[in-house]
Amino acid sequence: MSGDRGDRGDRGGSRVAIPVYQVDAFTERAFAGNPAAVVPLDSSADAGWMQSLALEMNLSETAFLWPEEGAWRLRWFTPKREVRLCGHATLAAAHLLWESGRLAADRPAELDTLSGRLTCRRRDDGAIAMDFPARVPTPSTPPEGLAGALGTAIVDCAASAEDLLARVVDANAVRDLAPDIGRIAQLPVRGLIVTAPAEPGSGADFVSRFFAPRYGVPEDPVTGSAHCVLAPYWAAALGRRELVGCQLSPRGGRVEAVWRGDRVELAGRAVTVFRGELAGAALPAAP
Repeated sequence: MSGDRGDRGDRGGSRVAIPVYQVDAFTERAFAGNPAAVVPLDSSADAGWMQSLALEMNLSETAFLWPEEGAWRLRWFTPKREVRLCGHATLAAAHLLWESGRLAADRPAELDTLSGRLTCRRRDDGAIAMDFPARVPTPSTPPEGLAGALGTAIVDCAASAEDLLARVVDANAVRDLAPDIGRIAQLPVRGLIVTAPAEPGSGADFVSRFFAPRYGVPEDPVTGSAHCVLAPYWAAALGRRELVGCQLSPRGGRVEAVWRGDRVELAGRAVTVFRGELAGAALPAAP
């Protein structure tokens, strides 16, 4: 196992070892929430190598980050492709920067991404708050056959730039979904968000599940980027901007959200599960 800073050479002594961490995001305990791999680098690496490592990790997202121009460059890869926005792997990356000492505890994590700069801050209660772009959905007609693919009636439908949102009757309908993943994979969207009001007394305002089989993620355990759509949708439906979402995947997770027009603040906690280092054969080719 490596030290936190990954500063030892590989077995042959010719190249610096690269540490790999697995962090459970949007949870206060290990083995819940959404696991992300986080790979801190000294500088940029070949995108093909990053994609291959993401496939090897076989998690919904693998995050790569390195220092760049006074901030941190952050890229996210599913097992199949690079994505423009990811919440849980951003939370995991920011958590790792502070926990490993790469970033001072009182400094914000400034992360430059394909979706612009994302800023993460540690709150006094231990949660991490992330400033994300809002993806306000617009009313949409449900695609033909979607209700059949979900196995339940659709109450409302809306579309954002990348995702489709389907509202169903209640939290039990979301929890009990057994969708036809093959049919969902035919939708021309990044992913499908299925949502409903939370049960009274649950401590949440709405529930959801997220399916992205076209990106190699049949079901994502907890999806921060989906809450960039869910927050403005439920803020409009419920008449308030501060909300709590609960994702009802088997692992489950909780996301705090505040809608602020063209931005959404998402907040949650994270737990490091393990750390290791890449063996020499897995290191990227020398430049």
